[in-house]
Amino acid sequence: MRDTKQQFEHVMAQCRDLFSKKLHDYGPAWRILRPASVTDQIFIKANRIRSIETKGVSLVGEDIRGEFIAIVNYGIVGLIQLALNYSETADISNEEALALYDKYAHEALELMLIKNHDYDEAWRSMRISSYTDLILMKIHRTKQIESLSGNTLVSEGVDANYMDMINYSVFGLIKLEFEG
Repeated sequence: MRDTKQQFEHVMAQCRDLFSKKLHDYGPAWRILRPASVTDQIFIKANRIRSIETKGVSLVGEDIRGEFIAIVNYGIVGLIQLALNYSETADISNEEALALYDKYAHEALELMLIKNHDYDEAWRSMRISSYTDLILMKIHRTKQIESLSGNTLVSEGVDANYMDMINYSVFGLIKLEFEG
């Protein structure tokens, strides 16, 4: 499997490291975000990636790697918020936040391994810009599900869309680091 599991874990460790450092600086201030606000934060990051891909330049001077990391981290925040509901305060400790982060990162890895088996590493033949487009599509689907208050007829929920956004972002990070 071309070290996909190891590459996934390596990239997720980088994402977790940044998440941990931000927890140190800000605490779990994101606990006040409602899930729809998390979705909008992911949209901002994915839209910036697409803008840079389309224009070919970033005037801010930051590349798309940081935005993919942010999508991973906001995706995990979204999963936490769906599980715990939002709060009026930062109501969990940094340690609890990291334990929840690890739980959802592990679930994302397990989902990727299952799907990767069935799809036979097809993601490796895709362009990074396709991951961006798929993330944006998942965001639009998520917004639609949120506007329906989760009452879908046949579709997966917001949590499944967050998981897919996390995994597409990890694929982008793997390609940037190992195949760039």
